[in-house]
Amino acid sequence: MTTRRTGRSAETGAVTVETAMALPMLALFTLSMAWLVSIGLTQVRAVDGAREAARAAARDDSDSTARALGERVATQGSRIAIDRRDGTVVARVSSPVGGPAGLFGDWVGFEVHAEAVAAEEPTG
Repeated sequence: MTTRRTGRSAETGAVTVETAMALPMLALFTLSMAWLVSIGLTQVRAVDGAREAARAAARDDSDSTARALGERVATQGSRIAIDRRDGTVVARVSSPVGGPAGLFGDWVGFEVHAEAVAAEEPTG
């Protein structure tokens, strides 16, 4: 004769299994959201660095001084290029994206890019 279990004893351990399945997904989701925030912050700092470098170059500062000002604002390891033509200054910034809180170090190798344009100020 077989007996059929009913009630709470039939569900013993179900919550543990469900939690064990849900926790890795929750951790992955949290890591993904932190990664997106990291990308957004890097992009904002690249835009700010490009704008700062373009304004400094437009004030007739040297390219090296303008680059240094842009590098102070952009993330570490950013590359800044300054181009002058037709009365305007164009600053381009390429910034590497690191993991959230430096979690992955240099493991993921992609960059965000930003560009800013400023009119050269008259010298006199």
